[in-house]
Amino acid sequence: MAGTLSLLLAAGTVSAHGGSLAGGGRESITVPTWLFLSTGGAAVGASFLLASFVTDRSFIERIHDWGVPLTVSDSRLPVLLARAVGLAGYVTVLGIGFVGPTTPQTNLAILLVWVGWWAGLAMTAYLIGNTWRILNPLDTIALMLPSLGRDYPARAGAWPSVVGLLALIWLEVVSPLADDPRLLATAIVGYSVLTLSGAVVFGRETWFAEADPVERVFRYYGRVAPIGWADGGLRLRLPGMDLSTPRLVDGRDEVAFVIALLWGTTFDGLVTTPAFTDLTTPLVAAGLPPQLLYPLALAAGFGLFLGAYWLAVRLSRRVADTYLDESELAERFAPPLLAIAAGYHLAHYLGYFLVLAPALWVTLLSPLSDPGAVPIYEPPSWFGSVGIAAVVLGHLVAIWVAHAAAYDIFPSRLQAVRSQYPFIAVMVFYTMTSLWVISRPEVPLPYL
Repeated sequence: MAGTLSLLLAAGTVSAHGGSLAGGGRESITVPTWLFLSTGGAAVGASFLLASFVTDRSFIERIHDWGVPLTVSDSRLPVLLARAVGLAGYVTVLGIGFVGPTTPQTNLAILLVWVGWWAGLAMTAYLIGNTWRILNPLDTIALMLPSLGRDYPARAGAWPSVVGLLALIWLEVVSPLADDPRLLATAIVGYSVLTLSGAVVFGRETWFAEADPVERVFRYYGRVAPIGWADGGLRLRLPGMDLSTPRLVDGRDEVAFVIALLWGTTFDGLVTTPAFTDLTTPLVAAGLPPQLLYPLALAAGFGLFLGAYWLAVRLSRRVADTYLDESELAERFAPPLLAIAAGYHLAHYLGYFLVLAPALWVTLLSPLSDPGAVPIYEPPSWFGSVGIAAVVLGHLVAIWVAHAAAYDIFPSRLQAVRSQYPFIAVMVFYTMTSLWVISRPEVPLPYL
């Protein structure tokens, strides 16, 4: 509690990378960086020590099994309305993107995609529940298209979604998709053609379940939410408790996707730090083409995050002295990282959403006209502490879920506790990395 409070008091303003949409940026913290980072790491480590005292398996199971069934109407009208809303939003984005105002702050397509969808709707996926599957306009269009029914390559698995997610992150960072509505609409058309082609060839259910990166992001975020599907109906549960479900992450490909999701938001903030500029300036001066800088940095960071996780898996198997193979351990301990990814996303985008929500509302009322100037919300000085709290709370949920998973797969209490040591170490690494990014002032992206 003391460590978390120290982090909150030290926080500056947090904002997301989003082209020229949001003014301002991160501010330097008011305490030494080493103290800020060590306090965050210590808070995560201390929470593991507290969780390790909970050794009653029946108590852990009661916490994870607690839930209240929610009444769901049998009427198909809500689903039809949701699909209609999704289609209307899709048509609006394409139409306004191509013919609307060219100023990004006053273009409804830009604001609807980045503020309403990627910030606002994505936050509701892990704060309330995932509604994207029925809102997804491409899924609705795919319902009306024929299917060739080709067999999806089994060994491809989730790897297309991993590559797709990293590609989308790279495009978000390096391209002016948040500044050029025409380019944004064109990119959405290209993505739509690729997605619908995959749905026609391999079938709608298969494509969106396996290969589509956006669908998988929202599906995984929905597992963090307090409302989700269970036993054929909606159920209210404690946030993050669904992450302990066995086989939620199945295979090395899905483990890689979780790490890519975790790394993506960190990378989005990392590239706006002065340290990234200082590190890359000598590389470009030595002859590295600036066009290769960002994809190489994205791939290198992903490899580092993924390598750190698999190192933790190997060490966990060794210290727990278990016959379970590395893949099984990796699959069971990967879902808790989704809570961390959700905390990163909330810290990264909540301020961004609140700042630009008034602008979204104004452009929604008058989509084809350019008002010249739109209102924005100025967060109070203490608002940066919300982002720090989101990061820390995400890690605390992850630690508890990992603790429950360990007690589920290991027969010995000692094995269950020991198996978590390497994963707590890698969580501390992830925590300190994200907190370091948040603590740095924001600068323009170099070479773009």
